[in-house]
Amino acid sequence: MEKNLLFYKFTPLIDPEMTQAWQRLLCEGNGLKGRVIVAAQGINGTISGPVERLKAYVKAMNRSRDFRNIEYKWTLGSASDYPRLSVKVRKELVTLAPDEQFDVFSPTRGLKPQEWHAYLQAHPDVTLLDARNVYESAIGVFQGPNLVTPPILAFRDIKPYLDQLPRDKPVLTYCTGDIRCEYLSAYLRHKGFQEVYHLDGGIIKYGEKYRDDGFWNGKCFVFDKRMSLAFSEKSVDMGSCGICGQATSAYVDVQTGKGEVLQLVCPACQSKAVAP
Repeated sequence: MEKNLLFYKFTPLIDPEMTQAWQRLLCEGNGLKGRVIVAAQGINGTISGPVERLKAYVKAMNRSRDFRNIEYKWTLGSASDYPRLSVKVRKELVTLAPDEQFDVFSPTRGLKPQEWHAYLQAHPDVTLLDARNVYESAIGVFQGPNLVTPPILAFRDIKPYLDQLPRDKPVLTYCTGDIRCEYLSAYLRHKGFQEVYHLDGGIIKYGEKYRDDGFWNGKCFVFDKRMSLAFSEKSVDMGSCGICGQATSAYVDVQTGKGEVLQLVCPACQSKAVAP
């Protein structure tokens, strides 16, 4: 049986290049594929392969002083979801503000799925900030009258939209696996926001607990060949086919003069998909 494993940890690394080399050896030695990002701020990865090999990877990580106590997220998948292994060193673990210095290591305010659910029940008018890209929010979001879904194609482009948020009222932010919204919480704290919470474990953990019986609506975009993840058979299609307008959550890569772009195209129209 094969699965996908999502994880991250903010922890100061003295030698990211050495960690990169170790991660490459560890993944290759276990026949794992996927993407691992290493920075002075820590590690972020999505890898896939046989469950026993993934368990061996986790066991090795738990022996490391830097990477103990990581909360791993297991989802159904296979090694074929990723064509190869990529292990890279970057300036930031998540690209947002490379020229700004702010504290990402002090604890931020995370809400477990049940706490997040209870908060939305008690405060339905709270500001919800989607920390994902527009093609992610197009197929699934949390429901709320004050939902903010910035029309961005890259996380680093979210900064101009933060000025629209109330600095003196609670802001709840979420993303797929929690790394972007935790990072964003630290950045908002740095910018003077008084009360910011992020969804601990991300949409993945909330969906595992509440399926489609909570505040989540639609499907969750994932960065592998599946492209979308449904939490139950009741999951609805929120996106619209770019050709016929029918409800869909199916993305295809469309070749344009500037390279490939993702476009929502229902299965019936995929043979007609052309560059926009």
